[in-house]
Amino acid sequence: MSVSGLFLVLFLFVHLIINSFLLVPDEGRLFNAAAHFMMSNPVIKVIEPILAAGFIIHIIWGVVLTLQNRKARGKEKYVSGAKTKNVSWASKNMLILGLAIFAFLILHLSHFYLKMKFTGSELISSIYIDIAGLIVKVDDNYALLNYKFSFLWVVIVYVFAGFCLALHLSHGVWSGFQSAGFSNQIWLKRLKKMAIVFAWIVGIGFSAIATGQYLFF
Repeated sequence: MSVSGLFLVLFLFVHLIINSFLLVPDEGRLFNAAAHFMMSNPVIKVIEPILAAGFIIHIIWGVVLTLQNRKARGKEKYVSGAKTKNVSWASKNMLILGLAIFAFLILHLSHFYLKMKFTGSELISSIYIDIAGLIVKVDDNYALLNYKFSFLWVVIVYVFAGFCLALHLSHGVWSGFQSAGFSNQIWLKRLKKMAIVFAWIVGIGFSAIATGQYLFF
């Protein structure tokens, strides 16, 4: 659970950087160049199935651990319940947050990845852009994202998903490191603070990209 989760955190960080190019006012040239690199790079093609496996393992193992915990607890719930101090709401609802993110992931893949990678779209045409002085033919994937983010309901879904992701990461990141062995009191306190900062940068970042596209592009 820890290894798969921290691996996905690295993916989210890279994904956020590339998606942030959607807010560059250059008619999508920088984003299209980055998307072309990610889709044509042989290293990325090797990483993609590993990434997919990471998602599947993380989701399945999360459900398994939750069921095991409930089975071990039996019919009796913890006496302390919601009154337990220093326990975040996110830590007690990781499965719910995870399932919400999974539902969003299905929508995200159907909106963008499947069309950009496999099925194509009438919005995606071939264009020529300058990449480091070379004129390269690429797919205009920016046009697809720009169109999708013109719908308010899509933006609202992405903002909500960003909020759920931030909550999920705020607990998941530091607990992942704790499971990996960083469990002494000095590092644990630092990791909790860093996890919260990272979680909200990622959550607000993805939400800001969707909102910025809707409002300004």
